[in-house]
Amino acid sequence: MDNIGVNEFIAHCRVTKNLSEKTICAYRQDLVAYEKSQDKHGGDLMVYVAQMLESGLKVSTIKRHLATLGQYFKYVYRNDKLSNPMLQYEFHLKSEKVLPRTITVREIKRLLLTMYKERDKAITPFAKFEITRDLALIDLLCSTGIRIGEAAAMTLDDVDLRSKIVLIHGKGKKERLIYLSCADTVANLKSWLTLRGTLHPTHCFVFVNRQNSPISIHGIEDIFDKYKKLADINAHATPHYLRHTFATNLLANGSDLRSVQEILGHSNVSITERYTEVTNSRKIKVLKKFNYRNNLLE
Repeated sequence: MDNIGVNEFIAHCRVTKNLSEKTICAYRQDLVAYEKSQDKHGGDLMVYVAQMLESGLKVSTIKRHLATLGQYFKYVYRNDKLSNPMLQYEFHLKSEKVLPRTITVREIKRLLLTMYKERDKAITPFAKFEITRDLALIDLLCSTGIRIGEAAAMTLDDVDLRSKIVLIHGKGKKERLIYLSCADTVANLKSWLTLRGTLHPTHCFVFVNRQNSPISIHGIEDIFDKYKKLADINAHATPHYLRHTFATNLLANGSDLRSVQEILGHSNVSITERYTEVTNSRKIKVLKKFNYRNNLLE
């Protein structure tokens, strides 16, 4: 694989495909991985896919690699389609069916109550800074189901507390509006924005770290891990569990699929449909355990 071709392709994607930097980075990583393995498979896609399967990679990951290669070869051989190696094969890989991971509403409650207790205990200016920011951030994730990357990218211009509306910059540079329906969430965000104003950051991002720089997604993950441990909730939980829990409970409480799709910013309703399977499995458990009819005639 020609590095110049890769660089040209990456530049092409950045300019023409309206992709996020995260996606661009994933494209580059996939192409570098293919390039490194060429000594073993000589560029043969069949051998490469077989190697990935043998290495234990998830089918979804392999499909992503192939999608990247498909886009790359389409670009490289756009004037000579007969030489495109992707057109020589058809890969039918059955993806694993992975349901969204959630935590319970009781755990969400314990997480937030733990954070409120930490806020009440905060004495030093730095402790107050941390917990005010962290509570606003985690509550926002719980209350809106936005991605942590979307929270990190949020700017002051995106927040209208008077109307209780936030503008979210989603994947593929698609924007959507989210209504802050919880008064506590609005109050926590207002408290943070008031405190943030006293710090005089030189940028417009809502959430900042101790250096007054925009917070990163890794910083958000660290914040969640800290309070997850303090609250003693699911040790395997990640911030994305909050998004899954939010969506699952919207559907469980009667929301329609289309509305949930729009709120989450999913490009395809089939992605949102995964959450219906989670809510159905919960209903089955509840009915098995609590339906009075189960043991009525015993």
